[in-house]
Amino acid sequence: MLLSTLMPYGGDPHAAVRDVLDLEAAGLDMVWVPEVWGFDSPSLMGYLAAKTTTLQIASAIMPIYSRTPSLLAMTAAGLDALSDGRFQLGLGASGPQVIEGFHGVPYQAPLARTREIVSICRLAWARRGPLEFEGQYYSLPYQGEDGTGLGKALKLMGKPRRSAIPIWLAALGEKNVALAAEIADGWLPIFFIPERAREIWGAALDAGRAQRSPDLGELQISAGGLLAIGDDEETLRLRDLQRPSLALYIGGMGARGKNFYYDLCVRYGFEEQARIIQDCYLDGRKSEAQAAIPDELLEKTTLVGPRSYVAERVAAFKEAGVTNLQVVPWPQGEQTAGELIATLREFL
Repeated sequence: MLLSTLMPYGGDPHAAVRDVLDLEAAGLDMVWVPEVWGFDSPSLMGYLAAKTTTLQIASAIMPIYSRTPSLLAMTAAGLDALSDGRFQLGLGASGPQVIEGFHGVPYQAPLARTREIVSICRLAWARRGPLEFEGQYYSLPYQGEDGTGLGKALKLMGKPRRSAIPIWLAALGEKNVALAAEIADGWLPIFFIPERAREIWGAALDAGRAQRSPDLGELQISAGGLLAIGDDEETLRLRDLQRPSLALYIGGMGARGKNFYYDLCVRYGFEEQARIIQDCYLDGRKSEAQAAIPDELLEKTTLVGPRSYVAERVAAFKEAGVTNLQVVPWPQGEQTAGELIATLREFL
């Protein structure tokens, strides 16, 4: 099991990179760089590539709608070259609220588009001849009636450092998870409860793996949560730090009837709480939405508590098939974030 962390979005990127460097020195394996609607992730990942030496650097995630497939392939190849082969491409469809609201493009056919984009990226990295592709949503060169007809098949000018850069897909719904298990190197779930993973996603993972190419190897899974180790009540209360994030996603990251995180909360068995969270959040009562987050959801999606308890949580994630433990260290007292990472190393 590898250890990774999520680089915070917003705030001072220089300070965030300094923190990541400390964790690299402590033995961290990988850093995930989000984008949402903040600074673009490739800029930060290029900076990380220049500052780090051993860390794997991954996007978490770059939305499939905000860039052409060829640009995604170019960006991944460039970052892989800058980092000497340490880059991994995390992709996701995001949601209509972000894609149509911030990027101003229609949120259409996320599964089919994802499949085509993954194919185009892999062709671009592996093919030494001109890049040609004919799909339902993307054609290279462009063949649409509204085009000029002058498009020419081209190839990447520089040879990619690797012909197969690992691709991770963020997915929650059954069809999306099945797609990730079929075509991706890794899967990025969110709010992952290891004890419920088989029940919630087992059938979808099985369906995808049944169609998976042996060339891809075993599906990698990255999941985890807030990390804090301590025996006192103050440490346990750190779980509450997740309330704003959970309330935002369950209550506000989508409209009624179109919120993937709300649906996941319902699938976990918290249907009534999910309804309250969403109603309060969309009505502007965010503190009430946060208060409605079930304590069980806070506990099971974090690694917070005494040393022995956190060791049990690590074992639970591993038992659920997680190969990449993604944590957000929250040191207590004289602890440092690096010491927390070192402690996890002991558990592994």
